[in-house]
Amino acid sequence: MSEKQFVLVVDDDPDLVEAVSMKLEALEYRVAKAYDGEEAMEKINEEKPDLVILDVMMPRKNGWEVCEEIKNNPDLKKISVVLLTAVADSVKTTSYTHHDGKTTLADDYVPKPIDLDKLMEIVKEHCES
Repeated sequence: MSEKQFVLVVDDDPDLVEAVSMKLEALEYRVAKAYDGEEAMEKINEEKPDLVILDVMMPRKNGWEVCEEIKNNPDLKKISVVLLTAVADSVKTTSYTHHDGKTTLADDYVPKPIDLDKLMEIVKEHCES
């Protein structure tokens, strides 16, 4: 990595945000944090991260809505989005996650509980492409 890639970590679980952020910082990524969808969109619009690690189930604005806003905005759509979801295994059966194919807007997704090493591989893959 010639210049530090900038990653925004978004989850309403502060412990998860800290764990992911510490791992990213150890790998020399620049990191910002947000704890709900509204705060995430403010930071995304202001700071334009290279990648957003985004929880699906959050207060104020859920991850699907944030992902859709990013991918439908010409100024933001190049930002990679990796969704974190505890419901990944039941995407087809859970009404919360069945939003008219919005799942295809994300660049990748990782089921919870998160394997931090696997998440870091996915981050590296998306930041280098």
